[in-house]
Amino acid sequence: MLRAIIKFLKGVIDKMFNKTTLKKVIGEDVQLSDSMITKLEEWNDMLVGKAKWCTSDDGITSLGIESAICKEFTNVCLSEMTAKVTGNDKLDEIFQKAIKNLNENLQDGLALGSMVIKPLGNDEVEYIRADNIIPIEYNADGLLKKCAFIQSKKINDKEYYHRVEFHLLGDNGLTIMNKAYKGKKSEINTQISLEMVEEWANLPEEVNYPLMDKIDFGYYKNPIPNRIDRSFTGVSIFDNSIENIKKADIQNARLDYEFESAERAVFADWTAVETRKNTDGRIVNKIPQRRKRLFVGVDVNDALDTFNPEIRESNYINGLNEYLRRVELTSSLAYGDLSKNETVEKTATEILASKKRKYNMVNAIESNLKDCLQGLVDGLAFHNGMYTTNYEFICDFKDSILTDENTERLQDRQDVAMGVMSAVEYRMKWYAEDEKTARKNLPVLEPDVLS
Repeated sequence: MLRAIIKFLKGVIDKMFNKTTLKKVIGEDVQLSDSMITKLEEWNDMLVGKAKWCTSDDGITSLGIESAICKEFTNVCLSEMTAKVTGNDKLDEIFQKAIKNLNENLQDGLALGSMVIKPLGNDEVEYIRADNIIPIEYNADGLLKKCAFIQSKKINDKEYYHRVEFHLLGDNGLTIMNKAYKGKKSEINTQISLEMVEEWANLPEEVNYPLMDKIDFGYYKNPIPNRIDRSFTGVSIFDNSIENIKKADIQNARLDYEFESAERAVFADWTAVETRKNTDGRIVNKIPQRRKRLFVGVDVNDALDTFNPEIRESNYINGLNEYLRRVELTSSLAYGDLSKNETVEKTATEILASKKRKYNMVNAIESNLKDCLQGLVDGLAFHNGMYTTNYEFICDFKDSILTDENTERLQDRQDVAMGVMSAVEYRMKWYAEDEKTARKNLPVLEPDVLS
């Protein structure tokens, strides 16, 4: 589906949205380069396990690292998030329903660089992936100011209807336009009436809201600089890790081959294997199904040999673990999120630095997500006639699981001083001692201190 969308986007840019046509339709240039379109396709292919280096001929399959990165950041960001609307219970009810599927959609947003949560009216919303967003103009902060969304409807095997929905925020407020076109799967040709498609018939061709001073949807973008085309278009959370992900997938294929090539085998003459008659009277070898991989028949009488080489998996596993650590470094994860900590010696400083690296990225994601959800609340209020009512959006991310070791240790010391945590509990936690050992190792206070 993505390939069709990407081809469609290219058709929009190359065929319909050239400079002359674009200025005639909306008067603006599209802020989506061919290099970004190619990247969108690459990121999605990787996300679904179809990276260009994953080929059956070479036995290379995806480890699913891309999906794991997105899941980890999403789960950490949303695990302790509290978000609600105060002052308007109805709006809060609509909002809570709107974010019910936030986790799975944020994963796509992280993978493809951005996403939009667009109200559809009443209590319905639509999550729009980056590959369905055509940016037209960004504001100074890199947020969408003008953009278009695409919806396609298949007529038959060759013909499609395409609807382009424009959202333009300018000096005259918010303008929403709908235009319909007829064309093929990957291109648009002639403009048609919206009434030709039943579900689009009641949509206005153009409506203006002069008092609306915000865009009417929530927009999320990854806090990663765009070094692909230097635009404000969002970049995948794992884009900096592509080469290391590739090496990890290839290294995993080497590990798989090591096990496969070292599989035990017995080379035996066919006559040495018990035979039986088949239903049609033919003589066949009677080898149990679970043993067929073990026996290899040869045509030399009385031949018997075994193949049982030594497996050298440790070197391959260590190499794979190193590549996973490089992925963690380049994607701002902490060591141990993908790799195995126990196989690599690390200093306390290195561990703390990796946690801070992840903590900083999570904070940045949460900040952008909070802005996105604020935009969603405003959009929901707008589309439900509540924009001028008194409401307030409150969003908090506790992130207690990301508290660095020094901060947590200091807090525990304060708890000991306050008497809400015992010194024994402190030693058991921070010195990995059992209760008996912790009590034994407590400092002995001098008599003058006790008095």
